[in-house]
Amino acid sequence: MGIKEALEAINNKITKALEKSGRKASDITLLAVSKQVEAARIKEAIESGHRSFGENYVQEFVSKYEELSDYKDIDWHFIGHLQKNKVKYIIDKVSLIHSLDKLSLAEEINKRAEKLGITMPILVEVNLGGEASKSGIEPSELGSFLEQISVLEHIKLSGLMALPPYCENAEDSRKYFIKLRELRDGFNSSYTTLTELSMGMSHDYEIALEEGATIVRVGTAIFGERPKKKY
Repeated sequence: MGIKEALEAINNKITKALEKSGRKASDITLLAVSKQVEAARIKEAIESGHRSFGENYVQEFVSKYEELSDYKDIDWHFIGHLQKNKVKYIIDKVSLIHSLDKLSLAEEINKRAEKLGITMPILVEVNLGGEASKSGIEPSELGSFLEQISVLEHIKLSGLMALPPYCENAEDSRKYFIKLRELRDGFNSSYTTLTELSMGMSHDYEIALEEGATIVRVGTAIFGERPKKKY
């Protein structure tokens, strides 16, 4: 199956999953995760009509951003772990950062955004499974973290992101998606811009959509298995 056909198949599945929660395809973003995918293959997705892409590695992303600069309407998201010293390379190139997990990182994003005269939308990464190997704010610490970063004037608290523990059976991921939605809903009255839920990947995005995802991050189901990292 080619990239165009894969996108069509996924969009059809998205529409069906959304019917269960009474939503429309226009309510969500299908983020094509293009890490370790060559620019030529991203171009194929663009020419098929897709516009939203997620990248994980700063150096790789900047290289592709420049290579695909003729396409002015691409909506780039940064979804990987972000170091403070790399913020300056992406701040003017992405519409959303999915992986805010430290106050020091928030302060750096705020500083760089202020210099550019912009407000940077961000998602707070939540570590739902308490996994030491993953980044993210513990659910019990989310309230105090949101309070700390809410005073930063050049950051927009747009929502939450999670990468739950991998479950072989997609249905087993549901409890984590419910948890993230409940966290979002619990803080939404205090932080009214906190609306987005970035959750669900190639193997479980349909379950995530049923539980309220607004952004699903789908890579291998679109582009196939990834080659080894080149960057």
